[in-house]
Amino acid sequence: MSEAQRSEQELRRLEELEAIESRGVNAYPYAWEVSHHSTDVLAEFDDSVHQPSDDEDGGTPLRVSMAGRVMTKRVMGKASFFHFQDAAGRIQAYVKRDDLPEGFYNEVFKKLLDIGDIVGIEGFAFRTRTGEISIHVERLELLAKAIRPLPIEKETEGRVFNEVSDKEFRYRQRYVDLILHDRVREVFVQRARIISSMRSFLDKRGYIEVETPVLQPLYGGASARPFTTHHNALDSTLYLRIADELYLKRLIVGGFEGVYEIAKDFRNEGLSRFHNPEFTMMELYVAYKDYRWMMDLVEEMVASIVVELHGQTDIQVGEQTISFARPWKRIPIFDAIESETGKQLRGLDRDALAAAADSLGIEVDGSMGSGKIIDEIFGECVEPKLIQPTFITDYPIELSPLAKKHRSEAGLVERFEAICNGKELCNAFSELNDPRDQRRRLEDQTRLRAGGDDEAMPIDEDYIRALEYGMPPTAGLGMGIDRLTMLLTNQQSIRDVILFPLLKPEADDPVDDEADPVGDTTAED
Repeated sequence: MSEAQRSEQELRRLEELEAIESRGVNAYPYAWEVSHHSTDVLAEFDDSVHQPSDDEDGGTPLRVSMAGRVMTKRVMGKASFFHFQDAAGRIQAYVKRDDLPEGFYNEVFKKLLDIGDIVGIEGFAFRTRTGEISIHVERLELLAKAIRPLPIEKETEGRVFNEVSDKEFRYRQRYVDLILHDRVREVFVQRARIISSMRSFLDKRGYIEVETPVLQPLYGGASARPFTTHHNALDSTLYLRIADELYLKRLIVGGFEGVYEIAKDFRNEGLSRFHNPEFTMMELYVAYKDYRWMMDLVEEMVASIVVELHGQTDIQVGEQTISFARPWKRIPIFDAIESETGKQLRGLDRDALAAAADSLGIEVDGSMGSGKIIDEIFGECVEPKLIQPTFITDYPIELSPLAKKHRSEAGLVERFEAICNGKELCNAFSELNDPRDQRRRLEDQTRLRAGGDDEAMPIDEDYIRALEYGMPPTAGLGMGIDRLTMLLTNQQSIRDVILFPLLKPEADDPVDDEADPVGDTTAED
């Protein structure tokens, strides 16, 4: 940015920076020793032990060394108060002219230190006459001069009121959003706890965390459009993975009995409140198990995460109280559709299904097969109404080319999706392990692709070859971390649980949280 493009405040701060450095002060030193965070001080301070007094037996001061950002500043002649924010929270600091090196208070603190600057302080904790635990500063150093001012509107009684309500600003400049909004930081702390809790749950059961390729010569494992790239040295086309599934099942062939991966997947689809082209998914595959067993595990795992995060299985999401207590409802997809629409779709051919969709006001195009039409009817008429966690089971075979045929109902597969608060949380199968049937299913996908379905899967010959060496009966699961985090932290947009979501270039139109995704892809399908 040129000097001509800077605001008056930025130019003033640059002048302040030069003035600081002209005094021989390094405005960007290398380190600062931190002994306490704000929450530590508030938890440890004991008036009977630490409160200073004029008496000889005035107690033992709680001495601290801290670092953080100046968020308010109130100058009162020879002494001042400022609020100081670190990674844990905020605390008040008190500074006197006579406690600092000669000239520092008047020439640096009062004139050159701004809201947003990062400082280190040393001193002791005390309680003010108004009852607020504060830090009496005996040493203060500038650790980083902020050239850009925070978008703070005003400050009153130690509280900061900011004008950062524009979603596009918040997502593009997440670093500012995190500085100003404690609740935003807390969402990402909770996201980390969700992932940690999930990993601990799986590790305790002996499942091995693995890593599979992000760059793949052939994408697969889901119905989605991939991102394409080119490897110069090999002169070959590669794809960013859309799922981890086919590589993880290769490991089951290789002798692992339980493997999982928490990884980034990429799908070349539209942007919406529920879709980001780069998202995080946990995939788990366990040998000698089936989808019924996996339903039990999902119930247990999600309930344990909810309890660890909230201390109980019931949580408030918007206006709904959602209970994750076991057991969850289990409903076959055709029964769920019939219950909500009155239409029995079992056994209908494509034309009859298209007519049923039309009667429900659902648009169908020529590229959609029977399975997609059923899925569209379910997605429009049933899914949004499933608020309590529910397993929707036994999907049409056309929708699930990697799932095992249902053991008792022709035309269906052993698959479930967990739906909660009107959105899919996870997808799971009794995995197809018959290489002959797998080839036929992928050939059917090829025909769908030829008919215009650009999300249909390609044939992966190496994966079929792996199956021909023999894969044991296996249960597989894919769970969207972003969707789960949205639910458990009561967020309405996926962008609020991804630190740096994909956005349009800044010159383009603002973010539209209501935009529909391109095509029919669900990010965690």
